[in-house]
Order: sequence, then structure tokens, then C-alpha cells
Amino acid sequence: MDNPTRRHDIDALRVLAFGLLILYHLGMLYVAHWDFHLKSTHAAHWLQYPMIFLNRWRMELLFLISGLAVHFLRKRTSLPRLAWKRTVRLLLPLLFGMAVVVPIQPYVEGLGTGLVQPGFGQFLLRYWTGGPWPAHAFSGWNYGVTWNHLWYLAYLWNYTLILLLIMPLLESAPVRRVRERLEGLRGAALLVLPSLPLWLIGQLADHYPMTHALMGDWFAHALYGTIFLYGYLLGTSSRLWDELTRLRHISLTTALASFTVYIGLDRFADTLIGHAPTPLDIAIGVPLIQFTQYLYMWTALMAVLGWGRAHLNRPFRWLPYTREAVFPWYILHQSIMLGLAWPVLHMGLGPIAEPTLILLGTVLGCAVGHEIIRRIGWLRMFFGLEPKERQPRPLHYASLAQEHS
Repeated sequence: MDNPTRRHDIDALRVLAFGLLILYHLGMLYVAHWDFHLKSTHAAHWLQYPMIFLNRWRMELLFLISGLAVHFLRKRTSLPRLAWKRTVRLLLPLLFGMAVVVPIQPYVEGLGTGLVQPGFGQFLLRYWTGGPWPAHAFSGWNYGVTWNHLWYLAYLWNYTLILLLIMPLLESAPVRRVRERLEGLRGAALLVLPSLPLWLIGQLADHYPMTHALMGDWFAHALYGTIFLYGYLLGTSSRLWDELTRLRHISLTTALASFTVYIGLDRFADTLIGHAPTPLDIAIGVPLIQFTQYLYMWTALMAVLGWGRAHLNRPFRWLPYTREAVFPWYILHQSIMLGLAWPVLHMGLGPIAEPTLILLGTVLGCAVGHEIIRRIGWLRMFFGLEPKERQPRPLHYASLAQEHS
């Protein structure tokens, strides 16, 4: 039975966010001039715009929801138990995924670069022993093994453990008073002020570009860690959530407007000013572009949460099943997609049939994989699922008679 106090909108947004991740990774096969493990010959330049539209907040939404999840779990368990549960739930799938699920990705990427010889069994043995590999054979070749899309689990585990370590400070009286003031933010203050720290963090991007390698990835840690903390602090404050719901039209309008300004300045600045940028143009324009980028990021997140609270906070019939399916689908989807894409990209299909076949195959593969995983007790924990609940043994009439004799 569902918990009557459960936030169904957060569950639904988590499901939708991971579904969006699958579509985004499919788009990476087809967006022109963006690096990915494989690329189609049907790559299109126009795809950059919808991809940028999603790219500026999609992972931030996942980290925000993950911070919210820690807030909800903290109310139900002790810090040591919570740390252990999150370690098992995140690190077991990460290690299992790197060893069993992910290897197909560097294999087909290596085939694409021509630096890995055909033969998956031979590749797998070499992969499990850490290489070595020819330079640039695949993403992460220099580490011998790779976690590819599962980097999110490693980052999330680190942020969770750090948050739990500082939890006594966050729950202290002085910090609670600060949090109460933050929970009182209204209107424009809620839509603008939290974006300012993100804008300042953005200054690290040029010096520490994202690598997803964990060590030295300072811009990513500062950005995702801050968003994760925002999610925890947002928590269940009814005042904040009521305000997010009230502001949902304004936050959506602000997000769309700031995205338009951001893209206009970033892509068409030369055309807009009519000449090559001067040092003064750059000194003014670059901070403005960055500010609109992070304002867009934050207001888009606020719009998603506000609209979700208004329309998704109900016990949909599809939600319990999809809520369980999220983790297995996340772990499986990119390996299935790339494993399927390698032969499909060489079939000479058109720009509609090719991505449609890959998407349908990915969805079918994830659905079948999830159905297998959820039925095998020992396998569930390697895909982030809770152990199967043991059903009570049925009592036969003879047993009942003996009990009451």
C-alpha cells in the first residue's frame, strides 16, 4: 500500500526525467558536432537547439530530485543506516554495471574508431584486466575501464555521504534559522536569488570543463553538489512548494524568455551587434550570456517542480511500476542503445527509420530486461531494487486445525 504522505509528483518527475534521459542519449547519436560514442551519418545541426534546451537543466533536475530524496529518507531513518542504504543502492549497481552492463559501450566505440579488434569475448577479458588500450580507443581508455553514463551514481554517492557528514550542522539551531529565512523567499527573489550562486560557479567552467571522471572535475562538483544541496534544503516546506505552484506560469515564462536571450546572445551576437565583438562587447556580453544561462537553468527547474506539484501529485496507476523500473532502465538503456545502434547505423536506413528502430529496440530491451531483473531476487540489488518481499506461506486447513486443537 502506498504511503498516504508520499510525494507522487516527485516520483512522477523522477520517472519522466529518466525517460527524457533516454531520448537525450538517442539525440546524441544524431546531433551534429557533439562528441558521442557513436555517430550517425544522419547527424543534423538543427538538433543542437532542442538538445541545448534540455542540456542546461536535465542533469540538474536529477540531482535536485536526489537531494529531495535524501530529505525524505532522513525523516525515516538514522544517519548511519541511511549512509549504508545509499551505499548499497548506489555502489553495487555502479560496480556491477561497470563490469557487466557497460562493456558493450567501449567495445562498439572502439570498433567505430578502428582501435579495437572485433570479438567481444576477447575484448571483455582485456577490459576486466584493465587494458591497456590504444590511445583514444574509447572514452575512458586511459583508465582501462569506464563507467560511461553511470558516472551519475558515483557522483551521487559522494554528494550523499558528504551531506550526511554535515547533517548535524544543517540540523543545528543557527542553520535552521537561516533555512527558515530561505523558505520565506517569494516571487522574484525565489526565481532569481538562487541562480546567482550557480552563475558564480559557472565561472569555473572554462578552467575545469566537465569530465565525469570524478577526480579534478571541480566545476561539475560545484554545480551538481550545489543543486543537490538545494534539493535537500527545498525539502517538504509547504510554504516553498505552495509558492512554486503559484509561480509556475511566471517561472515558465521567465525560463523561455531567458533561454531565448541566452541562445540569441550566445549564437547570434555578431549578427545582433553588426560587427566583430570588441573587448568591451566581450566584457559585457560574456557575463550576460552566463547569467541568462543560469537564470534559465534555475527557472526551468522551478517551472518543472511547480507544474509537477500542480498536476502530478496524485497516485497514478502507472506510477508504482514505473517507479521501480527507473533504476534498471537507467542502468541498461545506453548499453542496449549503443549495442543496437552499431549494426543499425550500418544498414543504410533513412533519417526517420533509423532512430525509430533504435528507440523502439532500446525501449523493448529495457522493458524485457526489467521484467527479468525484478523476478530474480539476487539480481535485484545489482540494479538498485529493494529485495523482494517474502510472501507469507499459505496455511493449510490441517495446520489450522493443529494450531487450535
